[in-house]
This record gives sequence, structure tokens and C-alpha cells, in this order.
Amino acid sequence: MISVFGSANMDLVAYVETAPALGETVTGRAFRTVPGGKGANQAIAAARAGARVAFLGAVGDDAFGPQLRRTLADAGVDVTGLRPVPGPSGIAQIVVDGRGGNSIVVVPGANGTVTVPSEADLEVIARSDVLLLQLELPVEAVTAAARAARAAGTTVILTPAPVQPLPDELLEAVDILVANEHEAAAITGRADHQEALRELRARVGWVIITLGSRGALTAPPGTGPATHVEAPKVRAVDTTAAGDTFVGALAAAHVERRPPDLAVRFATAAAALSVQREGASTSMPTRAEIDRDLARSDA
Repeated sequence: MISVFGSANMDLVAYVETAPALGETVTGRAFRTVPGGKGANQAIAAARAGARVAFLGAVGDDAFGPQLRRTLADAGVDVTGLRPVPGPSGIAQIVVDGRGGNSIVVVPGANGTVTVPSEADLEVIARSDVLLLQLELPVEAVTAAARAARAAGTTVILTPAPVQPLPDELLEAVDILVANEHEAAAITGRADHQEALRELRARVGWVIITLGSRGALTAPPGTGPATHVEAPKVRAVDTTAAGDTFVGALAAAHVERRPPDLAVRFATAAAALSVQREGASTSMPTRAEIDRDLARSDA
């Protein structure tokens, strides 16, 4: 089982040809409200990739709260650990440009109230094979969850986003770190991917740096060289949640005990499928779609 201790947001998405500069107003072509949040996205991606998933977090008592809960449940995610709290749910204001790129402002809302894992959360984490973590919850809560998972023998996968200083006690409890190229550069101060990978590898056993349309660099535990996994060539429509799709699919593959390179290939195929569709949770592929895409590339 995979547990996800993380955020649930309602994404407020505006689609434009060119994103506005500071002080500029532009006309958009469409607007959508789409359930998201890095934690919820990863939970849905893992469930659609075939895993059994439990979500741990909070939503507000506003209109978005029931929608977020229903979206997770409809994807097959266990929402017993998704607790309602007074006040607004988290939201993300997203602008998607004509090339599929995006810029995002996150307002934590209910997510900011999760300052420590509850006893019920800790019980679920201890029963899990994998714990997925991100940084849209307070970092002290993320650190406590990671340490509890390490003590229980649960594999910890961390997405270090939004980027912020990472406490040593958090990294010491992480088994797999999945960062995109911008996050890796911000954390290490190294613009070169290989240099960033080497520095992160000295702190975490298995490091993956995702490179968007160029695939991913993966350096599993040990002293062997890093491997570059190519991404399928596709036309990107919306890259929102591509990284979360990657991580959810990676976790599903890891639970199935796929070798590291094959797990990354599975995750890369899932992410490539997601960028061909608009939205966050709405863009994530099913297990059948991922398997079909991999079979086609092997043919």
C-alpha cells in the first residue's frame, strides 16, 4: 500500500496564449476549476497506475472540501484520513500558456493546519510499503512523517516542492528524492544536472532528476553511474502535474518491485501521457494506458 501525507488544493486554472508580465493584463481563452494539490495529485496518479492508496491530510469546510474528497474517492483513494477543518481549503492559482508551460501560486488554506501527523496517520504510515511526501504541508509535519516511516521500515519518497531549505533530519529519513531540474539546482546551487545529482546523491540513497521532455536522470543506491531515461516524444498541451504523475507512477512501480530503471521508465511514460491532456488530476493516465504506451514503444 502507498500512503500519501500531503496537500489537497482546488486548482483555479486560466489558459492564455502568453502569460502576463508583472503589471500586464491579458485575455485568456478558458478557465477551469480542477481538483489538485501535489499530495492529492500523487495519490490519484498512484491509484490510476494500479496501486492501493490512502490519503492523509486536510480540507476546509468550504465548497471545495467535498469536491476534493469526492475526486480522491472516485479515483479509488482511501480518504478515511482526509479530515475536515474550519476555514478554506487550499487553492492553487495556475496560468497555462500556449506552449503548455505554467506558473503557479499556492495558498495553503487547510493544508497549513496539518502541523503534525495524527496518531491515526502514523498507524497508516507504519502499515504502508511507501510514503509519498511533498512540501505543501508545514515542513515540520513532513519531517515527523518521514521519521516515523523510516522507523517503521516504510520507503519514503520526497518531492522537494515548493523549494525550501531541507532539514538534515528530513533528508536522513528519505529513501528516494525526486526533483525536477529547477528544484535540484535551487537545492544544491548547481546548474549542471550531473553536479546537482552528485551532491544530492551524497545525502540520499536514490536520486531522480526529471528533465521534462528530455526524460530523467536516475541514480539508484550504490556507486554505479547515473542513467538517462529518455521520454517519449509527444506534443505537450499542459504540463501541470506531470511531475506528480511521474512520482505517483514511480511509487506504484516501486511497490511492484520493478528494478529502478524500469520503474523510472514506467513513470516517464505516465508523465508523457499526462502532458497531452489539460488539467492536473484530470490528465493522469490509467494503468492500461501506461502499459499500452510502453508496449507500443517496445514494438
